[in-house]
Amino acid sequence: MFYSIRLALCGRRGLPLLGLALLLAISGRADDGTKPADKAAEVSRLMAEARALQKQYRESAALARYEQVLGQHPRYYEALWRAAVLSANIGSRYTDESRRGAYFTSARQYADRAYAVNPQGGEANYAVAFTLAQRAILLNATQRLEIYKQMKPYAWRAVEYSPRLADAWQMLGRWHYRVAHLNLVERAYFRVFLGGRPTGASNTQAMAALRKARELDPRRIQFCYDLARVYENQGLRQEAIAVLEQAAALPTVTSEDLENSRKCAKLLHQLNRGQNSDVAAR
Repeated sequence: MFYSIRLALCGRRGLPLLGLALLLAISGRADDGTKPADKAAEVSRLMAEARALQKQYRESAALARYEQVLGQHPRYYEALWRAAVLSANIGSRYTDESRRGAYFTSARQYADRAYAVNPQGGEANYAVAFTLAQRAILLNATQRLEIYKQMKPYAWRAVEYSPRLADAWQMLGRWHYRVAHLNLVERAYFRVFLGGRPTGASNTQAMAALRKARELDPRRIQFCYDLARVYENQGLRQEAIAVLEQAAALPTVTSEDLENSRKCAKLLHQLNRGQNSDVAAR
């Protein structure tokens, strides 16, 4: 009976604070003697701190708070999917493969747990797709192709279930672009060993998804760079230049922002130089 009540309280979006308080009330005092209301308040405080630290780009400190929450409440949905994404982000910055691999392993475990708690949560599906993509960094070329096939259902469901999640749209856009540009060898590998390549990928869908990501979060320089690269590849030079010029006006807060801003500036310079050369040749 208790398990059924717990599932009913979790719902589609995971376990809310009210559900947490009710569960603790049903089960009586916590094992450590803490009153249920006090424990719920502590979890709420830790979650608020974690979100605030994330907004300040203090990712390691935010991850530590989410892990504290999970130490008390292992099935707390938001803490799980956010811990997955943060672990993958932090791990990607390490050059040491053992440390990077350890973070990626933790990220995948958190993502799988979030998905188990709420398989219809867009955030959980995004977390699984994202951690798969990050793990691909450590794999060889053929293993990465298998990752692209595994990612598809999660990337598509992420935007279906959470259409306001900008990062999910970026993930889907990147997936479309990469799969749409498989070379002959990669296509042959998919056909022979993986039962055929993933269907539905296209440059048109890649551009649409990346435009949606920018619409939802217009201050993300990385979204600008991704979209401009696809535009450039498709011969849409003016569209790419317009996006890159908008990116130049965006503030750079993190080291990743600064790096993406430099990439945008370099690409804009190349496109403008090419445009000037075309004009001079006429």
